[in-house]
Amino acid sequence: MLMTHTCGQLAALDLGKTVTLCGWVANRRDHGKLIFIDIRDRYGLTQVVFIPKESGEAYKLAQELRSEFVIKLTGMVNKRPAGTINPKLATGEIEILAKELEILNPSNTPPFEIQEDTEITEELRLKYRYLDLRRNKVFNNLILRSNLYKILRNYLGNKNFIECETPLLTKSTPEGARDYLVPSRASLGKFFALPQSPQLFKQILMVAGIQSYYQIAKCFRDEDLRADRQPEFTQLDIEMSFVSEEDIFSLTEELMKTVFKELKNIDILTPFPRISYDEAMHKYKSDKPDLRGETKTEFAFCWVVDFPLFKFNAEEKRWESEHHPFTAPHQKDLENLETAPEKIKSRSYDLVLNGMELGSGSIRIHQQELQEKIFNIIGIKKEEATKRFGFLLEAFQFGAPPHGGVAFGLDRLLAILSAESSIREVITFPKTSAAYCPLTSAPTEIEDRQLKELGLTIRKGG
Repeated sequence: MLMTHTCGQLAALDLGKTVTLCGWVANRRDHGKLIFIDIRDRYGLTQVVFIPKESGEAYKLAQELRSEFVIKLTGMVNKRPAGTINPKLATGEIEILAKELEILNPSNTPPFEIQEDTEITEELRLKYRYLDLRRNKVFNNLILRSNLYKILRNYLGNKNFIECETPLLTKSTPEGARDYLVPSRASLGKFFALPQSPQLFKQILMVAGIQSYYQIAKCFRDEDLRADRQPEFTQLDIEMSFVSEEDIFSLTEELMKTVFKELKNIDILTPFPRISYDEAMHKYKSDKPDLRGETKTEFAFCWVVDFPLFKFNAEEKRWESEHHPFTAPHQKDLENLETAPEKIKSRSYDLVLNGMELGSGSIRIHQQELQEKIFNIIGIKKEEATKRFGFLLEAFQFGAPPHGGVAFGLDRLLAILSAESSIREVITFPKTSAAYCPLTSAPTEIEDRQLKELGLTIRKGG
């Protein structure tokens, strides 16, 4: 390591030590012949003083320093003079008397100040995201995400779940939103799709005998964006075999209790209230009820259950799946499956937090015959079902166990935990509301050579 300590580590116990720090110049102040800087790294801030006689050549070099220069310095840990102690800083009792200084890299003048209270447009922040991330508020959201992932993995690992990765280049099986398509150079005229969710793969993993699966999964949907939507997002994906809804509710509630306790030191009440879809629509006029007014805990969870299995598309005059076509109907409703689809309730459930859908799941269909009936009701005939979902239907012929699962939007959860109004604040490199990346200028045009390799042409003018 180039340094002996971090910039947030030194305290009164270190007085008299010779130390080396590396970091960025947060600011520079000239006080007559004395030059002060604050050096910053991810751990904190340390004040450094340069004195002509004692700092020697380092003093001369310090006159060149500007904000965001990357430096390495060596010096003695001294106690700050009386009246200059800063109780707001972990290092506020000490300062470094500089003896040596090396400029590792200069910096241009940043387009905005790296300060917490700086007013910056979102476009500018995202264009210079690497500078925006140097601000504590933004950086701390990434630390929160990292800590959340640790908690999720520890919790599920201790429950004997297996973390499995599923493909990002897969088959287009439209489930509502538009797919992001990827042309194949090896099979001209054919396309992969980026997954809207790992739904079919996690069901096949249950056929494989995994029994308890999870994945922190990247998902992609080409849809109009809002504050809680991004073209690529992250979800915690869970699937289990030989379970009922109660098993999934219990696991989820314990998991959320653990997350909120470890991240926020907040005790949330369990079990969560359960509200039927019909009750939610009648009482709250929403299938995402906000119960904070009734519970008074800041974080009000509830389960919304028993959604309709189907909804009617009046424009196309056909039935569609309320969630997705792999959701199981209640056993007692099966007699109405083909004669009165509007009466059928599904074994699906949404986890709602403060009026926002945090997660969704269901007990799945695991029998080929029933799955084909559901496809038929929503207008997917046998030939098309085989073309789109044949690999799943075939897997069901080899001993598919009863199974169910749930998936949670981690970006939404993090936005709530960090009290942010937009999920863009908790994503490292987010897109704008127009699905554009100001940092890289993506999406961009590609070269004719690349189009030719893929067997594609661009039609101008829409």
